[in-house]
Amino acid sequence: MAEKPTPTTKNAVPAPKPTPKPRNPAFRMIGLPNFRLKLPSRNWLIFLSITGSFTTALLYDRHHKKKAHQKWCNAVSHIAQEPFPVNQMPRKLTVFLSAPPGDGLRAARAYFQDYVKPVLVAAALDWEVIEGRREGDVRAGLAEKIRKLRTKNGETKSSHAEMSEEDKESLEEVLAQVRQKNGIEDWNGVQGDLVIGRNTWKEYIRGLHEGWLGPLDPPREPLPPPQQPLISESTPLEAPVVSDSVSSAPEPQSSDSNSPSSQPATSTPSPPKTTTPTPPYISPAQYPIRLLPSSLPANLPPSLPLSFPHVLGFLNTPTRVYRFLTRRHLADSTGREVAALVLAATCRPYHHEEGFASSVNVDDASLANTEERAVSDGMVVQTGHRWEQQRLLEEEEAEWHKSARKPRKDAAETVWIEGVVVDERIGRRMRRVEWGEREDGLGGLGDGETHDAEATSWLEGMKRWVGLGNRKHEPKGWEQGLVGEEGD
Repeated sequence: MAEKPTPTTKNAVPAPKPTPKPRNPAFRMIGLPNFRLKLPSRNWLIFLSITGSFTTALLYDRHHKKKAHQKWCNAVSHIAQEPFPVNQMPRKLTVFLSAPPGDGLRAARAYFQDYVKPVLVAAALDWEVIEGRREGDVRAGLAEKIRKLRTKNGETKSSHAEMSEEDKESLEEVLAQVRQKNGIEDWNGVQGDLVIGRNTWKEYIRGLHEGWLGPLDPPREPLPPPQQPLISESTPLEAPVVSDSVSSAPEPQSSDSNSPSSQPATSTPSPPKTTTPTPPYISPAQYPIRLLPSSLPANLPPSLPLSFPHVLGFLNTPTRVYRFLTRRHLADSTGREVAALVLAATCRPYHHEEGFASSVNVDDASLANTEERAVSDGMVVQTGHRWEQQRLLEEEEAEWHKSARKPRKDAAETVWIEGVVVDERIGRRMRRVEWGEREDGLGGLGDGETHDAEATSWLEGMKRWVGLGNRKHEPKGWEQGLVGEEGD
């Protein structure tokens, strides 16, 4: 039986090609190519997945950040609707902010603009900002403000204290006198201090003690030792010393205009003045020996230390990216604290606890430890108080830039690297505002959702407008305008 001949390549018939899909005439007239649906390549899939995930996380965070802002703005918006007498000044808060260690003041200002200001504006409150560009500015500003308040309340300075430019009548004092003549009264309710950041909180505590415990007049600086005039070898000892500004006889003027004596004297430019904070009037070691002023109130204005997370450095990039994508949590917590200060419904004194130094463990209830405690009862000594003001926002110091821990130059502020010293007389008068149970039931904010109709999603609003899901058979949104026109 003969074998069938195998077809060669030359005799093989090529498979017919599929007819191409007809081109879209609209695309062909515009000049666009014929697009075909196909899966992207591996590199495009990686790029689109990374960028899409980041964009989705960012949009999700910003959406909930706006909802958090709106929630806390609605919680205090009723204050702006309350009637206010025309012969009374509005409530004014004092905001303390300073540049974080290793960075500029712009970061603190941006934090205030994004998270604090919207709540204050929604409540129609007035505020005063004390800024600090360098270490010690906030301390000096607060202490000077308290000293002016003490002077206004009747305290006088020492006789040897001279009036400086800051003690002269300022614009605020002139405006206060004008308001007093016109019968405009100041706010007689709770004010409040808002302190942003751990470094600002340290300066706030130091300035509070300096203002109330320190003197009204600056301390006298010790006179510098008299400097001996330098005598060069070429100058004879018998030559009299004549001052440049005072001469014993007038010098004859020469008629020659080109002579050096006829040329106008050119004054040497003075070096630029650097604005440094006012040196402290009192040190923390002098707190116990100072007497309380007569104008010190029984309760100081309530304060609110506000957390300011701020980290620098290339190695902290993952932390910074995570915080950038989770700003909704910061907006919610910050808005809650600021709303508590605006409402000022719950104010409590700061906690304090006594500290002891002992060689035994007081929490151990074993028999051996009980006998050891009985023997060493007389060796337990009290070391002092541990105030709540000392440990507030303490976790922020771990994220400070390393330049904040470097030793300072001579006569430079060291408030940031020193511990917080609290005098018992001042610490017991300080109060803190917090969000209590009374505020949780305000407008149903406990569930985290707003009660205002504006918080409804845009999709539900569009459904109601076109009449979908309208159970009460009310006129549609586009029909309500027609009915109103017919009734006019």
